[in-house]
Amino acid sequence: MTHGTRPGTVVPAIDRARQKAYWRLLPLLFICYVIAYVDRANVAIAKLTMTRDLPGFDNAVIGHGAGLFFIGYFLLEIPGTLLVEKWSARKWICRIMITWGVMAALTAFVTTPFQFYVVRFLLGLSEAGFFPGVIVYLTHWFPSRDRARSLACFLVATPIAQIVSPKISNALMKMGTDETINGVTVHHLELFGLEGWQCVYIFWGIPAVVLGVVVFALLKDRPRDAKWLAPEESEALHQELEQEKNLHRARRMTVLEALRHPKVLLLALAYFCIVTGSYGIEFFLPSILQQWYHLKLDTITWLVILPPVLALAGQLFVGWNSDRTKERRFHVVVPIALGALALALAPLTQGKLFLTIACFMLAFVGFKAYMPAFWSLPNLFLVQAAAAGSIGLINSIGNLGGYLGPSVLGKVQTLTGSFVGGIYFLAVSMTLSASIIFFLRLERKQSRE
Repeated sequence: MTHGTRPGTVVPAIDRARQKAYWRLLPLLFICYVIAYVDRANVAIAKLTMTRDLPGFDNAVIGHGAGLFFIGYFLLEIPGTLLVEKWSARKWICRIMITWGVMAALTAFVTTPFQFYVVRFLLGLSEAGFFPGVIVYLTHWFPSRDRARSLACFLVATPIAQIVSPKISNALMKMGTDETINGVTVHHLELFGLEGWQCVYIFWGIPAVVLGVVVFALLKDRPRDAKWLAPEESEALHQELEQEKNLHRARRMTVLEALRHPKVLLLALAYFCIVTGSYGIEFFLPSILQQWYHLKLDTITWLVILPPVLALAGQLFVGWNSDRTKERRFHVVVPIALGALALALAPLTQGKLFLTIACFMLAFVGFKAYMPAFWSLPNLFLVQAAAAGSIGLINSIGNLGGYLGPSVLGKVQTLTGSFVGGIYFLAVSMTLSASIIFFLRLERKQSRE
């Protein structure tokens, strides 16, 4: 009997299978993505003292290095996604997590900008395929009626990572340093002579390696591989997924055809534009607050938690409401447009901390809330390997915006001494993303299953 059913009610095998899949798969994938996101974004906190300790490191270097992650990420996205579809999600995700954990920890030992660039590039190469691979993997387990909600449960890992990691990273940043508390000088615990920013990279790299082993042991590739499903549950879930594929046979196409499909290319461009905005701010929000308000690290790491809290609520709402209404396009457009407007207004709030944080909170809604509905769009017109390849292409091209956004913002600040021009650039990029999706001809509603 499942939660919420009346005593004596016989729950259909398909519903039992759907519930078991939620609880067996999503918590593990969620934790993996939390660590993945922290390992790519913890440079935002680490840089606050890293640039002080390492000669030659400024915002331009950090922005360029942060962005190089996405160049490496780009190169293996499509092959990695197809491996999940054709080979094994369990083995591929295991490999990804172990190698990215090692590379994340090695960032602690860079001493020159060139070394930083190399490690960030290799970190992106190591992690490539994880995110789109999971998106494809979920289509092996969740019918379309559950897909946006399952995606939402996975995707909320990014705001959760941004909520949880700053205070932990803040504590790590203090290791080996002296701090005056109530007039008393306190020396924080030192770890093997490492600086605090080095501890940040090492601490967050270790869980990725451990989770890689856990994934190999616990994750199952498809329903028929799962011993925790009863035979009738496994068969019921398999049959529903197969029926959905059969409904789309008429619009089936090859991977190469999908990669050339105009809608796929437009989705990739739209994703590129929104990612440009989101990573530009995510990598530099602590620095923006530090420059505008001259705040202490403790205060900054509290304030940067607030935007992802609102983003988390928005993401869960969009995933739920998009599945409830079977509408995808406007669930993408509205959050992005709202975020673009908030970002454009943010520079006007300088001197008013409350309004600044409010704008960045709304901007983060634009960065995150659209995602469950967005990643349901390719499956409106593609299936199987074509859908997998298109998701890999959209994510790989889109994530190149993760290079452009931080690079532009860091370079503009270095040249002008201000983040304002870069912020306006990011707001325009987000507006372009919303416009592309708005005018893209996709089904407004899926037929109700």
